[in-house]
Amino acid sequence: MSMAANLPDAREVSRMLACNMEALAAQLLPGGRRNGAEWVCGSVAGEPGGSMAVHLHGAKAGRWGDFATGETGDALDLVAAVLTQGNASEAYRWAVNYLGLRDMGAVATRRAEVIQKQQGEPAENDEKRQKAALGMWLNARPDIKGTPVEAYLAARGINLSALASMPRALRFAPEHYCHEVKSRLPAMLAAITSLDGMHIATHQTWLTCDGGVWGKALLQTPKKIRGAFLGGAIRLQRGASGKTLKDSPAGEVIAIGEGIETCLSVALACPEIRVLAAASLGNMASVQLPAQAQSVTLLADNDTNPQAQRGLRRAVDAHLAAGRAVGVARSPKGKDFNDAYA
Repeated sequence: MSMAANLPDAREVSRMLACNMEALAAQLLPGGRRNGAEWVCGSVAGEPGGSMAVHLHGAKAGRWGDFATGETGDALDLVAAVLTQGNASEAYRWAVNYLGLRDMGAVATRRAEVIQKQQGEPAENDEKRQKAALGMWLNARPDIKGTPVEAYLAARGINLSALASMPRALRFAPEHYCHEVKSRLPAMLAAITSLDGMHIATHQTWLTCDGGVWGKALLQTPKKIRGAFLGGAIRLQRGASGKTLKDSPAGEVIAIGEGIETCLSVALACPEIRVLAAASLGNMASVQLPAQAQSVTLLADNDTNPQAQRGLRRAVDAHLAAGRAVGVARSPKGKDFNDAYA
């Protein structure tokens, strides 16, 4: 029997690649950097940035996502995206060579590495991540009036007192741990919830005060999300109905944007509409809406990057496929609506 007939399948090869994910990520994405348990960069092109993250350790090692485009996958998918223009067969052949799977002895050694890795790194399952995300939000201050969160948003041109009500999704954490600096910093936390209102993830924005003005902390990654947030949203304004998202009336317009700040700017300008922040461009296509939702307006950034354009197109197509009327709104100036109203 030939060696090829005994090679592990693609799923197992992907697990083998993930055993030493940091070295692989550094090779495939040389412009990236390690940030805690992730390798972060701008895109699959490997340039510096923060739109893409690759998990390096634990049960999710090898899993990656590009928040700008919505693309996700495992370690072998990453090889395909970076090296073979998405060709899975070529990516598999590259990985077999990279792993040195020349004979059954090499295969056995790699399999043993996978088992050892699994035993040495207890899996942090989705339930644990969800509990951790909920815990950090519950431990934060629910009343953000008079806090650095209100001051930070005011510096961005967002007067929270002008809203019909303070967004209950936002909280203030005076000392929120930041892995990048291994210290505690003030932070704005936001609850990301599912359609039925379950807290599934927490959005974190670390803050700093410079010359009496509050802004984002001077970090390589000042914003992060804890938990699996796909399909969820940050609920910032209920609009004219005042009803929960699940009970929203048929016919109301639901605006979905990416960031908290641009969405709050729209909420101030249009108090009659429901406003949700998806937390990433990729998630704008996945935000769960009730069956009666008939009309969606996507708040698009003025971004000509081809990957961003694909992400927006994916969001438009997803909502059209769900039977909704879809509009796209862009800021008349600047990158997004926060630039227009700040």
